[in-house]
Amino acid sequence: MPTRPSHQPSQGHDHDRYEIRVRGHLDSRWAAWFDGFSLTRASDGSTVLAGRTDQAGLHGVLRKLGDIGLPLLSVRAADEPPTDPR
Repeated sequence: MPTRPSHQPSQGHDHDRYEIRVRGHLDSRWAAWFDGFSLTRASDGSTVLAGRTDQAGLHGVLRKLGDIGLPLLSVRAADEPPTDPR
């Protein structure tokens, strides 16, 4: 029976840093609703949410984005190279 791969948190901690890019600009007042993620409005019309969380927290933030209907453009671990926002 195959085993599930285990997640190895980077740098030996339980919370990894993530960057989530969505279409549209969010006002900074939304940051509190996204569990302490910082919000940065990009010149391409997107918003980048960045912060540290575990897998359950990441899924919670993604669910909240879906609840307010924001189109998801990308999700990446912060130690990965950034994607081109085009």
